Amino acid sequence: MQVMQIKQLINRQLMSFCLLVGEDRPRENIVGTADGQATVGGAGAEAGPGRQRLNCCVRVTAVQVRKAIWGVAMVMCVCSSWAGSTQLAKLTFKQYDAPFTLTWFATTWNCLFFPLYYIGHLCKSPERQTPKQRFRECCRFFGDDGLTAKVFLTKVAPFGLLWILTNYLYLQALRKINSTDVSALFCCNKAFVFLLSWIVLRDRFMGVRIVAAILAIAGIVMLTYADGFHSHSVIGITLVVASASASALYKVLFKLVLGSAKFGEAALFLTIVGAANFVFMSFVPVILYFTHVEYFTSIADLPWAYLCGVAGLLLAFNILVNFGIAITYPTLISLGIVLSVPVNAMVDLYTCDIHFNTVRLIAVFIICLGFLMLLLPEDWDQCLIELSTKLRKREQPVEPAETATSSGLNWTRRARTSMSTFSH
Repeated sequence: MQVMQIKQLINRQLMSFCLLVGEDRPRENIVGTADGQATVGGAGAEAGPGRQRLNCCVRVTAVQVRKAIWGVAMVMCVCSSWAGSTQLAKLTFKQYDAPFTLTWFATTWNCLFFPLYYIGHLCKSPERQTPKQRFRECCRFFGDDGLTAKVFLTKVAPFGLLWILTNYLYLQALRKINSTDVSALFCCNKAFVFLLSWIVLRDRFMGVRIVAAILAIAGIVMLTYADGFHSHSVIGITLVVASASASALYKVLFKLVLGSAKFGEAALFLTIVGAANFVFMSFVPVILYFTHVEYFTSIADLPWAYLCGVAGLLLAFNILVNFGIAITYPTLISLGIVLSVPVNAMVDLYTCDIHFNTVRLIAVFIICLGFLMLLLPEDWDQCLIELSTKLRKREQPVEPAETATSSGLNWTRRARTSMSTFSH
């Protein structure tokens, strides 16, 4: 009887330890529960919470795996759409050299944002609203009065101009330098966003992001040096850096003036930008046509396949960037942008549009490294400390217990140590 009582006491101590540190040591939790059920029949009731905790962990892991799989697909889609639009724009200029007309045409496709969002709303939302009801609800994003003329002039028109300026400067840069340098330099916009957010929005200062911004600036200088400071390359680099700066200004001012937007509100905003571009900016391509700046002989001679391809890929890219966070992690979406750099490099190398020297390779690598450093979370140093603490605890050997009393005391002391470590 005494032997059975000792065994029951040991198993109860084991079970209490497993329930206390179940998240810290999931493998020991499973083993401890199995041992308890095999040795003592009455321990099955105590193993119930442990089994529920294990099922919860399995469900969380399955959700994370599913989200990671969606993330991999999202990375490939973002990378292919961004690199594809860049390469198609390059091919378009060989047949129709009209960067502003292409910008106007692609921006007009933003009118499809809200209709596509509403189709998704009908498929997913249990409470289906009419387009008019959904439109009025999303218009609350602009204030209590909705979308008025004053709101349009002060909160929509400036962002529409920044949107057009960003895309126009990017396409102009593609006419001057290769797509690899353009895509790499445009990654500097994340560094510019951090610097502007730190100055304008008073965001938290982070040393690692300052280093990343310095790397981005160093990469810009090295890319300029790679071609020997020729006027053609200097103009192209200046254009793409200006495009990245306009993109950063757009993001920071949007957060300052309008704040954060929901999916429907963002879709409505971009649709209004596209509609305003079509209504108020259509005269510019007409003027450029009659002044023979961006001239074409007939509408039938235009490369419609390339034009629609660029506009469609840019629309897909903006949809993925703005709404992809609903199904995966934002970091993976940003990773797809930086991966477009090696994709463009392989295409340029295949088409013999670029010469890779040592300086260019180092510059591209430095810019991409700075971009990846900017993806680190604000508490990345604390995460590293917690991870190293967990790994150190797992490597500590478990001391064998000599008696039942000392065993119970050791297990209790270790459980308290584990909980105090997590509280920090």
